[in-house]
Amino acid sequence: MKLFNFRSNTFRHGVHPPAHKSETSGLPIRQFPFAPLLVLPAAQHIGTPSAIIVREGQEVTRGQVLAEAVGYVSVPLHAPVSGTVRKLANVPTLGGKMVPGIYLEAFPFSTQEVLTTTPIHVETASAEDILQGIQNAGIVGLGGAGFPTHVKLKVPEGKTCEVLLINGIECEPYLTTDHRVMLEQADAIFQGIRYLMKATGAQRTIIGVEANKQDAADHLAARIPAGAPIAVAVMPVKYPQGAEKMLVTSVLGVEVPSGGLPIDVGAIVVNIATTAEIGRLLPYGRGIQERVITITGPGVKKKGNYLIPIGTPLRFVLEQVGVTDTISEVYLGGPMMGTAVSNLDISIVKGTSGVVVFTEEAVRADQHIYPCIKCGACLAACPISLNPSKLGILAKFEAYDEMATHHHLMDCFECGACSYVCPSHIPLVQYFRLSKSIVRKRQNAQKPAADA
Repeated sequence: MKLFNFRSNTFRHGVHPPAHKSETSGLPIRQFPFAPLLVLPAAQHIGTPSAIIVREGQEVTRGQVLAEAVGYVSVPLHAPVSGTVRKLANVPTLGGKMVPGIYLEAFPFSTQEVLTTTPIHVETASAEDILQGIQNAGIVGLGGAGFPTHVKLKVPEGKTCEVLLINGIECEPYLTTDHRVMLEQADAIFQGIRYLMKATGAQRTIIGVEANKQDAADHLAARIPAGAPIAVAVMPVKYPQGAEKMLVTSVLGVEVPSGGLPIDVGAIVVNIATTAEIGRLLPYGRGIQERVITITGPGVKKKGNYLIPIGTPLRFVLEQVGVTDTISEVYLGGPMMGTAVSNLDISIVKGTSGVVVFTEEAVRADQHIYPCIKCGACLAACPISLNPSKLGILAKFEAYDEMATHHHLMDCFECGACSYVCPSHIPLVQYFRLSKSIVRKRQNAQKPAADA
């Protein structure tokens, strides 16, 4: 059977924030205008940033490599437009850091034809050829994590990938990027699945889709190639159903162990937009130069789903779609797991899944933080059964080592469910994000000492 429904199979806990998807879910993907000047950070993925190989004044072609991968956990950066490299300098990023980057001025009258190199043929390519092709294409997780996809797909020695899970859940409020990709790029998705199955050795594939996207589930189910070991699973609507560990539990009925990965239970999870890019780029040997994002929110006048060049300045994006005079906050990503920006001069990068603009009226007016009342709402919401209340108290007293050692802090994937339900407005997820960064810094500092 090609399509099946899970009525009760799902993960424990979770929340049900308003979806706010209806305003863009029916809008087809449109090409976004090319900005006169694009700003490209060399650091657009988890791992080692790309190394810039172009010089100031150099003319480049759309799709040309501008920065090379450095080592295994790294990917190259390709030109999103044909144009001239105007400047090599530090550029601002969402995290607040200045990193090396490229200012690329677009040719105003160029056809913007994409450079094609050596194609990867799925019929004849080996698993290693496909993984190398994915790295050469600069593909990272387009769901927001930005982890190099070829690294994620490499099955560790001693492990076996039994099932490939394609994540089309898109449970984040406001975002409809994946929804439109499923409706409009089905052929690319199934081509991408062919590459992924060969690269991982998976024997079957399940595409997970939330029930509020039934049209996308039906569309994909009707287009599964004859005889292909692919099924579409329609999952209950619940946040954060799209987190890969939650999806594994919902679809396969098993839990990924603490500190583990889906491959530990025989699964690999890949975002549906990432899958489509693999199917779209590898047959032509092209690199990723643009991606689909949702631009929406109460403060946006021309809401929609747009195919937008990487490196497009956020300020240019807002000028093109139009915004109201009462903007309060702008998020890259959704309101639950996204990040509020402090600088409109940052750019759209590979991991940007959406731009959500909130007005003053839409933002919660009461921002006062009150003491924890021990209500237990955060415990009932946490999808991995942590104790956010206890973790929050420990974070307040800077007991970071205890948080990590005894209370599984590093298992938190910062879904924001605890902050969402907290009646005291305690920014728990922000506390945990800071705590995790401190723990990582301490662990990294200890490594040289241990190696000495």
